[in-house]
Amino acid sequence: MTDQETIQIPTRAKRPFIGEEFELKKWEDVEPFFENLKNRELNSEEDLRQWFSDRSEIESYLSENFAWRYIRQTCDTANQGLISALQFFITEIQPKLAEYGNALDKKVVDNPLLGKLTEPGYEIAFRGMKKAIEIFRDENIPLITEMQTEERKYGAIAGAMTVTLDGEEMTLQKASDRLQSTDRKIREEVWRAIAGRRYEDHDKLDELLSKLVGLRDHIGRNAGFSNYRDYMFAAMGRFDYTAQDCFNFHSSVKKAVVPLLNDMAASRKQALKVEQLRPWDTKVDPQGLGPLKPFETGEQLLDKTIRCFTRLDPFLGECLKIMKTMKHLDLESRKGKAPGGYNYPLDEIGVPFIFMNATSNLRDMVTLLHEGGHAVHSLVTRDLALNAFKHTPSEVAELASMSMELITMDFWDEFFENESDLKRAKIQHLESIIETLPWVATIDKFQHWMYENPLHTPEERTNAWVGIYEEFTDSVIDWAGLENFKKYVWQRQLHLYEVPFYYIEYGIAQLGAIGVWKNYRENPAKGLKGYLDALKLGYTATIGEIYHAANISFDFSEQNITELMQFVHRELAELKK
Repeated sequence: MTDQETIQIPTRAKRPFIGEEFELKKWEDVEPFFENLKNRELNSEEDLRQWFSDRSEIESYLSENFAWRYIRQTCDTANQGLISALQFFITEIQPKLAEYGNALDKKVVDNPLLGKLTEPGYEIAFRGMKKAIEIFRDENIPLITEMQTEERKYGAIAGAMTVTLDGEEMTLQKASDRLQSTDRKIREEVWRAIAGRRYEDHDKLDELLSKLVGLRDHIGRNAGFSNYRDYMFAAMGRFDYTAQDCFNFHSSVKKAVVPLLNDMAASRKQALKVEQLRPWDTKVDPQGLGPLKPFETGEQLLDKTIRCFTRLDPFLGECLKIMKTMKHLDLESRKGKAPGGYNYPLDEIGVPFIFMNATSNLRDMVTLLHEGGHAVHSLVTRDLALNAFKHTPSEVAELASMSMELITMDFWDEFFENESDLKRAKIQHLESIIETLPWVATIDKFQHWMYENPLHTPEERTNAWVGIYEEFTDSVIDWAGLENFKKYVWQRQLHLYEVPFYYIEYGIAQLGAIGVWKNYRENPAKGLKGYLDALKLGYTATIGEIYHAANISFDFSEQNITELMQFVHRELAELKK
């Protein structure tokens, strides 16, 4: 029996408000629905509930419409038709949606009937609506449109980057696999080729970021904030922590985690028996073993991941089987694809799309486990009453994905039949977690600096970057003669261009994920239940309440970080015995 015969494919909910056959071709097609919502009389609790339901329906349709435009364009960045389709939505639809969204929020936010809607989720949605009204400015609509247009340029620039090695043109992602070669000359050649190719476009990427910083600063000041950072904390609904908490996170990571980086780098240098540890020495196995290859093809990666998920819990495997059957995945790296990876929620059908650039390495395997965690999150929240209830803050979304990386580790033998390879994979992943927290602190602190100093020159930005980078990296790696490349390491970070201030969440969620894993190690059934209970809440509770449902603390103090790192360190020591 085939998957298609056994897997029950979800269908989208009915569209009683906009109609089953509705299709967006121009703004005028959708405007009557927003006029209806804007002018409708709300005289009873039933009226208000229906109003929220209808608004959710049209917004779900438009969200998914945009999602497919974005997905198709990132799958083929050189296709002008796909670029134009995405640009149409950004320039013709989104500005008007912003205006109507503000008007609709204003229509209901002070309605005395709101108090009647007491089910979980409404209070969270209302506070978000109130904050959106506070920061909305008509004059920001064209600026946001211009900003979004500029943001798309990063993917096109990065997606066009290739290098030629041994006569073969390949993406930077594919080339980077060779950084695991045991031949140091090959590693250096590849590293220099990749860094050199990025450096070719460093002026172009510098200019793009300078333009974005200027636009964003203008948006923030228009909304009455002293800088774009403070505006974004409001826009992103960061009700549960402050900029000062981020600074505390930076400080805690510097004290609790950076010393571990130095220890790891010193051990690597000793194991490799090199006089200087160079940037091209960081990915190779320190014992001189060849790179791990958990899979050969994207299809094999997916099938192994499905088996891994199924062993953890049959429902989890079912989630990926549904996506496979619906062809909601594009996994393999190829020229013309945008860089990176993502799980894009599709709000009407409730079955998301996973995009990534797999070659054949361990990081790719972990990426699908990570995005698979996001996918499960989408699927367990698809039946929540309103679209707003499904869209969790990133601190929760990333908890779903990062926890999945860890709680699947007991089943990584699906990817590694050899016991020593399996241990190596787990060691490499846990060491990468230790590396993640300082990198998150680096990127986050850099963003705070940029938007607190929006008039900075590219040279000042470079100097600030180097200073911050050196705070959070080890002191062992020798960059002599490579200083120009070091100055622009940040340009590989898509988030700085496309999703500003979306990065601290990875650090917060990484701490939460270690907590979920710790619970799972102590009691697998209870740990998994807590994880899924937290995910099923969607955004119907505060971040702290969602973390509490998973039986973990929403805490990034030095003490908590130290305790969690000690747990990871113990697990590493056990694997290295």
